[in-house]
Amino acid sequence: MTDAVLPLAPLSEFDRHLFREGTHFSLASVLGAHPGALDGERGTAFRVWAPNAARVSLLGDFNGWHPDAHPLHPAGDGTGLFSGFVPGLGPGERYKYRVASRHAGFVSDRADPVAFAAEHPPGTASRVADLSYTWSDGSWLAERGSRQSREAPVSCYEVHAGSWRRDPSEPGRPLSWGELADPLVDHVADLGFTHVELMPVMEHPFYPSWGYQCLGYFAPTARHGAPQDLMRFIDRLHQAGIGVILDWVPSHFPTDGHGLAFFDGTHLYEHAHPLQRLHPEWGSAVFNLGRNEVRAFLGSSARFWVERYHADGLRVDAVASMLYLDYGRRPGEWVPNVHGGRESLEAVSFLRELNHAVLAAHPGTLMCAEESTAWPLVTRPPYTGGLGFSLKWNMGWMHDSLAYFARDPVFRRYHHGEMTFSTAYAWSEDYVLPLSHDEVVHMKGSLLDRMPGDDWQRRANLRLLLGHLFTHPGKKLLFMGGEFGQEAEWNFDASLDWHLLADERHAGILRFTRDAARLYRDLPALHERDHDPGGFAWVVGGDADQSVFVHLRRGAAPGAAALVVLNATPVTRHPYRVGVPCPGRWREVLNSDAAEYGGSGAGNLGGVPAEPVPSHGYPQSLVLVLPPLACLVLVPEGA
Repeated sequence: MTDAVLPLAPLSEFDRHLFREGTHFSLASVLGAHPGALDGERGTAFRVWAPNAARVSLLGDFNGWHPDAHPLHPAGDGTGLFSGFVPGLGPGERYKYRVASRHAGFVSDRADPVAFAAEHPPGTASRVADLSYTWSDGSWLAERGSRQSREAPVSCYEVHAGSWRRDPSEPGRPLSWGELADPLVDHVADLGFTHVELMPVMEHPFYPSWGYQCLGYFAPTARHGAPQDLMRFIDRLHQAGIGVILDWVPSHFPTDGHGLAFFDGTHLYEHAHPLQRLHPEWGSAVFNLGRNEVRAFLGSSARFWVERYHADGLRVDAVASMLYLDYGRRPGEWVPNVHGGRESLEAVSFLRELNHAVLAAHPGTLMCAEESTAWPLVTRPPYTGGLGFSLKWNMGWMHDSLAYFARDPVFRRYHHGEMTFSTAYAWSEDYVLPLSHDEVVHMKGSLLDRMPGDDWQRRANLRLLLGHLFTHPGKKLLFMGGEFGQEAEWNFDASLDWHLLADERHAGILRFTRDAARLYRDLPALHERDHDPGGFAWVVGGDADQSVFVHLRRGAAPGAAALVVLNATPVTRHPYRVGVPCPGRWREVLNSDAAEYGGSGAGNLGGVPAEPVPSHGYPQSLVLVLPPLACLVLVPEGA
């Protein structure tokens, strides 16, 4: 039945050149399954890369999964591509490739590496998909550059789509994108977050991997619906003025038999060397970034989500595991680079090319690195020796802050530096402050559960931690559930405990998160100079005995300022004199101890007049009441 597969025209010479060179970052336009017409006949065009295959054929419901019914045509041009057009085949059809290798008689049925849709797990077939969709987010895209600039407020609400909320009548079923859209948009808009950051939505066979063991680099998981359902979901967020950042995993992939590993009877996508092939901690395969076609595959995936799904940014997972050849490995278990070092030169060059390609094609997009080491210049341009990311997760701030807040306030005086050290490096990179999913799993407990003290103190400590998040220099990220004090550790296979909001103690935490997030978004002094050391000054940084921290945040406009005060003990401090740069009344615009948040109600009666008494190097000063375990923000009258 060879005639059942019509030959396709070969790729252009330019496409072939870019593919071999590793700079073809639009492979989704030429590989995969594309419904369309050939010589006036409707059908689907297929093209797959399998350079070490002797034969590749199509299997599917359309031919009874017969391995000989639809053989593809080898390109014969050295690219290793197989292609063909199948008349009458359209969207929704399931298919796989039967790959017969030239080596050792290897034969395997594989999902399409560039499939645009997949069948619902545990099924492993690909689906032909029509990705047409009429978008309604033109105004958002026109403003994206300014909304995501270094001076703009960026606060991310991190979401695992399968467990944010579930239907109580069907608790074992994740909601569809359509079911999630309205309640999630309403919740995020009410809180005042600027972005939703979605944990991986790409197809993944193992649900407990949370999406981080991905095989569908061009296909959204079918667990939540069709490709257009995800597009509509993102469109809905954009229309509400909310950006969308997608988690993306170019560091490793699972070794499931239908996937990328040993795809054509050789180690095509992964390293061939046994010391490089598998990640020692995760058991997954490591992409061979020294192979040009693999670089093109990954770069095309990144561009695809930005271009076809209108993602406003990508959060690149596990960057450290890419940068270091000895990551997770003991001596003798890794292969040094050509200079004898531990740095992956291939990963460095790939990340630079990736970031340049995405940001040049789509200015204003955010490329965020989850990088957990002190690798320098992660967010600096490649021409200065940097990796070219827009933002980097500040893991040091996160670890130190959580360690400090987990301590009994009696002992915090001995660990004062855990709260101040971050300002020694806060402007070495453009940082995001992450209170992410990683901090509420693996027996760590929820954020609330990690706070010390009695019930009242635990909630006050959590509000104080959230206040610290929204007032410290850097963009923000908070994992779902933290906004209302989820009590249980995150469970990826169950809904958040939304019933807790019937408890006024949790409703108060939610109100505080909303007011803090909105204040960060709306007050220029708290965000305009997140990445500028001139936008921050310690006023009181050394009061370890009382565990008090006071700093000044400045905006771009003259006089734009915010005074931030943290009292990390359950003791009210009064009077507490604090220097300020200008006279007049300073309004108290945020107080985490307010009664409406579940606090004691102590505070400064809405504001305090400055006195002409020099203090802390400033000509004026305020005499404040510092409520217990509280965060205060004060601004000059009129600001």
